[in-house]
Amino acid sequence: MDALIKNAKEGDHLAFAMLFKENYPFLVKYLMKITMNPDTAEELAQETMAKCIQKMHLYNGQSKFSTWLVSIATNTYIDQCRKKKREKNWQAQEEVYRKLKWHFESRNEEWNDALEALARLPEDVRIPIILKHYYGYSYEEIGDWMKISPGTVKSRVHNGIKSVRRELKLSEETESHHTGQRTTR
Repeated sequence: MDALIKNAKEGDHLAFAMLFKENYPFLVKYLMKITMNPDTAEELAQETMAKCIQKMHLYNGQSKFSTWLVSIATNTYIDQCRKKKREKNWQAQEEVYRKLKWHFESRNEEWNDALEALARLPEDVRIPIILKHYYGYSYEEIGDWMKISPGTVKSRVHNGIKSVRRELKLSEETESHHTGQRTTR
């Protein structure tokens, strides 16, 4: 991998193509989780790789190459959200969720319920949760990428998870009420 990176930095197109091939699937999966939209994820992954070509000379090897790509992708997505400043309504979220459900391999109802609850969170809460708990990045790293303090990241993660748990519990209680079953935990 180090030789590929070195060669790509020197302008070797084949080396960059191999880096692209190795990292693109990971990048798309990450972006699907934060955007909750497969089309947007593909678009952002391509934009991230284009930025990677332009900024390859800036990669210093202090972090894994995939981590560097995640930071570029996260910033690209945040910039896109700021530019669009669009308001989301529930109908649009439902459409996105239906598309997303199709793309995820798991048909597990609990996972789908958790995904649905996560999709309802604003991006500035969903992104830190995914980066922290799915990818294991530190609050400091996430804060740097999102240009917020580590304390704010920690707060968003904590409150977002509380919100998802609360929603999942309410959903479970509503379902057991309708079916007449009691759930125990």
